[in-house]
Amino acid sequence: MPTILRHAAYAAVIAAMTLGCSARADQTTDNLKATLQARLPDIQIKGIAKTPVAGLYEVNLGSHIIYSDARGDYVFVGDLVDTKTRSNLSEARLAELNKVDFASLPLANAVKVVKGNGSRKIAVFSDPNCPYCKQLEASLKSIDNVTVYTFLYPVLSDDSTAKSKAIWCAADRAKTWEAWMLDHRAPSGGSTCDTSAIDKNLELGHSMNVTGTPTIILADGRRLPGAVSADALEKALGKSR
Repeated sequence: MPTILRHAAYAAVIAAMTLGCSARADQTTDNLKATLQARLPDIQIKGIAKTPVAGLYEVNLGSHIIYSDARGDYVFVGDLVDTKTRSNLSEARLAELNKVDFASLPLANAVKVVKGNGSRKIAVFSDPNCPYCKQLEASLKSIDNVTVYTFLYPVLSDDSTAKSKAIWCAADRAKTWEAWMLDHRAPSGGSTCDTSAIDKNLELGHSMNVTGTPTIILADGRRLPGAVSADALEKALGKSR
């Protein structure tokens, strides 16, 4: 057989083997998902994937990850840690799964605050009555050259909804937001404007598994949950360029 034909035949065999392995992997994960969904109907499984550990599968629940054997007979909740690097594989994988396409965010539905030249960008899901959100706003005072898009996300109480609507309907949303969060000056305006953006923010947050406030979205799509310090945020901003 000529050399070129031997190479072509070899490539075809490799491609067939690869496709076969992929098909088997897909069948295994599909079967596992069906089994777990039938046995655990109260949870919504977003996806199944292999892990670096033979016979162990990742079960993506959106807000967190659990693990299962290939048959779905056993599951466990906990972090998968690489002892060689001491890295939390569960945490890293969840961050990857929950990455956000920043460019797709409906920024028109957010309160926009520009600091310095505003060259760096973050989005924040925030409740006006959340103490950790106020802590984050205090940290943001020392961060320069950033544009902050705050999606009002009233999940704590009816008063959170009322304050969110009043802030959204204010003549200057940015100043009203900061006055409340930093200086405790309650928004004095009413809520007679179109506040449908707040309902859309709640729908958006739920679709993105935003389960707590504040949740920061960096420009590269990574998330930072909670009231991170100014130093931690500055470091994360540097990595997201």
